[in-house]
Amino acid sequence: MSDPNLETCDNEPIHIPGSIQNHGFSIALDKALVVRYCSENILSFLEINAQSILGVELGNIEIFKNEASQNLERLVRFAAQQDFLSNQNAFSYQLNNNVFNVIVHFYNDYHVIDFEPAISNLTHDLQSLVGRSLSEILSDKKIENLLGNVAQQIKKIIGYDRVMVYKFHDDGHGEVVAEAKSDAFESWLGLHYPASDIPKQARELYKINLVRLIADVNTTPSALITQAVNGKAIPLDLTHSTLRAVSPIHIQYLKNMGVASSFSVSILEGDNLWGLIACHNYTPRFINYRERESAKLVGQVLSSAISFREQEEDQQHAAEHRQAVETITRYLLRNVSVQDALINRECTLESVLDCGGAALYFENKLHVTGNVPDDGFINKLVDWLGERTYNDGFYTTNKLVDDFPLAGKHKLTACGLLACRLGKNLKEYMLWFRPEVKTLVKWAGNPEKIIKTDENGISHISPRNSFQEWSQQVELSAVSWKKHELEAAISLRDEVNYAISRKANELRIVNEKLRVAYEELDAFSYTISHDLKNPLATIKSYSQLIKKGDRSMDKVIMMAERIDAGTQKMQSMIDEVLAYSKVGQSTLQKREIDMHKLLEDLRDDLMIANNNPNLLIEIKEAPEIVGDQLMVLQVFSNVVGNAVKYSSKTEFPKVTVSGTKNDKEIVYAISDNGIGIPKEEHDHIFDLFSRASGGRDFEGTGVGLSIVKRILEKHEGNIWLDSTQGTGTVFFVSFRRYDPLNIMN
Repeated sequence: MSDPNLETCDNEPIHIPGSIQNHGFSIALDKALVVRYCSENILSFLEINAQSILGVELGNIEIFKNEASQNLERLVRFAAQQDFLSNQNAFSYQLNNNVFNVIVHFYNDYHVIDFEPAISNLTHDLQSLVGRSLSEILSDKKIENLLGNVAQQIKKIIGYDRVMVYKFHDDGHGEVVAEAKSDAFESWLGLHYPASDIPKQARELYKINLVRLIADVNTTPSALITQAVNGKAIPLDLTHSTLRAVSPIHIQYLKNMGVASSFSVSILEGDNLWGLIACHNYTPRFINYRERESAKLVGQVLSSAISFREQEEDQQHAAEHRQAVETITRYLLRNVSVQDALINRECTLESVLDCGGAALYFENKLHVTGNVPDDGFINKLVDWLGERTYNDGFYTTNKLVDDFPLAGKHKLTACGLLACRLGKNLKEYMLWFRPEVKTLVKWAGNPEKIIKTDENGISHISPRNSFQEWSQQVELSAVSWKKHELEAAISLRDEVNYAISRKANELRIVNEKLRVAYEELDAFSYTISHDLKNPLATIKSYSQLIKKGDRSMDKVIMMAERIDAGTQKMQSMIDEVLAYSKVGQSTLQKREIDMHKLLEDLRDDLMIANNNPNLLIEIKEAPEIVGDQLMVLQVFSNVVGNAVKYSSKTEFPKVTVSGTKNDKEIVYAISDNGIGIPKEEHDHIFDLFSRASGGRDFEGTGVGLSIVKRILEKHEGNIWLDSTQGTGTVFFVSFRRYDPLNIMN
């Protein structure tokens, strides 16, 4: 079904018709309270010619001067100070022995004053009737009963022949969902009306004007007279006027239905127009302002009740969807793979929304659950979705065939689609499918607009003439997706993206560990192929000499000693490598360490081991360190021990240890007067099995400083040096400084 040339209807400027309904009259004043607009029919109400008061200040128009307390000028000034656009009030005002309801509002720099007769056709006590109506309405729990009761109560209040509750669907068309009528008229309950019957701009005005009366469709509107400016009369914006004239198209539409008078009350759900209480009378019928306000009150109560009940229902479904999302999130937090968490568990992607089936396209693989189309179709759909979902990350429809014609062959599984894209740059999606739901829609007449062409060849929309029931089979359509369902899908998408990001970070950490492991493996390989070759070659050579058996016992003993030394060297290197490996696996046992005691004990051990009376180990400031006691001892044993070893060939070896601290760290400097390290070797001195070129004459494996660096990294510290070959070396080791109150944390 199509709506040809509906833009003609949608673009009609119904807010500036240039005229008003003639059951009342209107004037409009500028900010200085000078009359700038007046309806022609003021003559029939007040015997004043409209032209005669244009340009005249309100206070100078004699007929509008009443008793001092009822002065119209005061009412206008008072109304201008109030928020009467959203909450207009009527003032009772007497003119020419007739009582009028005066409704004043200020809009677009004009005070617009509508005068309506304060007459009533009702015979009952309005206040009591409204009170009873509200009580009965609020007692209904089911939405169907509630709507039916509202229709009955409004009919009692205004006395119209037919009252309908008219609900707008997502595509703008309406449906009669409740009805109260006189017995003489046929029922319209369940009939649908096309969106073009109430154009878009009219629906927008219904959100502003919560009640709207057309007292008599057969009367001629009264023109608004104004003075031309530069030869052009500017129409007055009557958006908020209670007397605004009606579109001629709509008037003809009502006449074609046989309706003489209509009245509507808007039903709002939040900021959206949920529907209307639409009332028809088959003879002209005026409803005064206060009666209309009573109906408006009922409409507002109904709006609140609908919002509450629909929110309550949506919240129940939303809670079920959230529960499914939370269950899948728990799977993801257990490091279950994305596809396993979404497809292979008891709670799956299909459980998150009300759907026929779901699919996950992830890492170039398709995973499905439930009733879904074949893989070939889904793969083509994913390719097509790339452009559709790039900007906002999701795509929804209840009629996929309109956008993706291939879906027409898969109506049993894929009439509706909700798609969420994972990430921005990858072709990865979560997809939910809904099957076709065939619906027989009963229209109030053929919903197609009639296009007529005038004598000038210009096409115009003509209102429908026939309202006889016209049935249409709606196919290739699914149940629409609700807002809370989209929110659940987006929530799950965020959780999946977080899990993917977390796993990517974990993979990055693993890769970094692998990189370090590979580097260490290379070093181990070098050790096995190079460093261990020398002692192995020594062992092999001396073993072969012993085998010959032509050596004296002294030489055999000497060879055996060399073999023993070689095996000890190999054992030492293996022990060092194991020590290096254990550092990475150890857990820190942090505590406050008395560095004075640790360094003094270390100095005593080194003095005994070296047995050199000229050796001086000087300990200066020694601030406490928070760390693992054994590891910190290992750091200083290595660094201070190296300083003693590599300065041992000087006449007066001197090693100095001194610590300083700042807000962030504690730094120790260990200086010696030994052989020094060439600058070009500084960058590699901490590599595994790396030794200074000048240290070949000293025992060592080249592992000690690598162990030190690794220990300091575990302590969030660092090590660096300053050295010149032949003049000595200063090693600096730093440790993170902790607040004493947070040491245990």
